[in-house]
Formats: sequence, C-alpha cells, structure tokens
Amino acid sequence: MDYFMAVRVFLQVVEAGSFVKAAQTLDLPRNTVTKHLQSLEAHLRVKLLNRTTRRISLTNDGTAYYERMVRVLDQWQEAESDLMSAQARPHGRLRVDMGSTMATMLVLPALAEFQARYPELQLDIGVSDRPVDLLGDRVDCVIRGGPVTDPSLIARQLGSLAFVTCATPAYLAANGTPVHPSDLESDHQLVRYFFAGSNRRRPVEFVKGEERITVDGRYLVAVNDSNAYLAAGLAGLGVMQTLAFIVKPHLESGALVPLLEEWSPEPNPIYIVYSPNRHLSARVRVFVEWLVALFEAKGMR
Repeated sequence: MDYFMAVRVFLQVVEAGSFVKAAQTLDLPRNTVTKHLQSLEAHLRVKLLNRTTRRISLTNDGTAYYERMVRVLDQWQEAESDLMSAQARPHGRLRVDMGSTMATMLVLPALAEFQARYPELQLDIGVSDRPVDLLGDRVDCVIRGGPVTDPSLIARQLGSLAFVTCATPAYLAANGTPVHPSDLESDHQLVRYFFAGSNRRRPVEFVKGEERITVDGRYLVAVNDSNAYLAAGLAGLGVMQTLAFIVKPHLESGALVPLLEEWSPEPNPIYIVYSPNRHLSARVRVFVEWLVALFEAKGMR
C-alpha cells in the first residue's frame, strides 16, 4: 500500500465530501480512490467513513484520524517545499485570516501581483473580524490591529494606520458640527464598533498634545464588522471614528466630512501574527515580505 497516497486520498474525500469529486481533484479513477480507502482502513483496522448511496460521513475514529493527519500532511508538504531547490517558488496552500476591510480594500486588490510572483501558491483567505485560534482553526497567519498579547506567538509589525473621525453632510446639517470631543457626549450620536467574541466596544479616543479624551456617547447602532461599520456611517447613523484608508475615497468625494482634525487618535499598529512552527515556512515568509512591501508602497509604514 502507498501509505502516503492513501492518506492523501482519505483527506481529499473528507474535504470534497464525495469519492467522485475527490477522484476528479486527484486525477484518479474512482475505483482507485475506493481501493486506497479500503487499504487504509484495513491497515488501521478501523472504519474511517460511513458510506451510503447519498453521502459520506466520518466515524468517531475517522474524525480523530483526520484531525491528526491533516496537520501531518501539511507539515510533510511544507518540509518538502522548503527543501526544494526552487525554494524561491514555494508551492502549496497558505491559510490566512484578516479583517474584512483589510481584505477587500488593501490585500485582494493587490493580490494579482503576488499571484504572478508565486503562481504555485494557493491562498485560503478567511475574512472576519473575529479572534482566530491559529492552531485550532488551522490558520498559518493572521493580520490584526492593536498590540499582540500572546507571548507564544510571533508578531511582525506591518505598519501603522491612521484614524479619522467623520460623518455625512446630511447628519451634520441635522445635528451640527462638533468643535470639541466633549460635544459628542451630549449633542451627537455615535456609530460604535464592538469586538466579536468579547462584545467589548472599541473606545472612541482623541489626543491633542498631552491631552487625551475618551468619549462614550449615545449610539443607535453598534456592529462587529468593519464593512458594516462603514455602511452605518455612510447611512448617516452618527459620527464614526475609523481607519483613514477605509474612508479616504468617501472623504475625497464629499460623502463624508472629516471632524475634529486637531484631535488625532493614535495610529493603530498592524501586525501579521503566526505560531513559532511557521517561522521558517517559505510560504509564510514570502507572504510576510510581500505584505511589508505592500504597506510601504501604500505609505502605511
């Protein structure tokens, strides 16, 4: 039995959800896929899959075996990739997670250049603002704002992103223009952002020289997704404080008006974070270097 191939077949069947799709992906006859699974189950002396005419599902043993072997195969392929003479052209799959606006407005629009440079590298990009368990979620690296507090992880700063406070002209016409951060406490409505998982609201802060003010005014809506946050602000639901690169086109078009420009919140540091066992990965390394260059080209370093 080709044990390595049998394991690959098993993992592909699980991920594809059918023998036919797995056979197509692996470019193997369907009966060959079936034989590999039968040989693997005979070798392990356990049943890995429940099969019916309509669907397949993992047994308890199959689930445990899948969770272990998917990591083993990942590390095996990564070791081969890193030791190949053509290390400058790493291949395989890289799993990344980042916030929705970071993905849609910065990374994805520039990704064609990365793909042209590394055509054999596949990216699975999870787009969310929720916290990610690097090991549990099988993610190679994440892009996140703010300080990294877990000492077991490696973090490299990509850059710093400036904040801007703004609102729509229609909102300001109806509610007036604030001239001091304290005006937001009494005379205005905010759009608030809360962190997925903890439900803690992001503070609305203002800094001018040595003076620092935190505002906790009333709000109509709070969201936990940055794209939704922008949509709420553009809908005129209140004053919002967000990253400048997100609202730049709307400020230039006049759809949003900058406020309290003398009171500049401190920039938000952006990090790419990965576990120590990914430190020497060629796939992670080239992606990190590309991101550093991207942030520098955008003037965010």
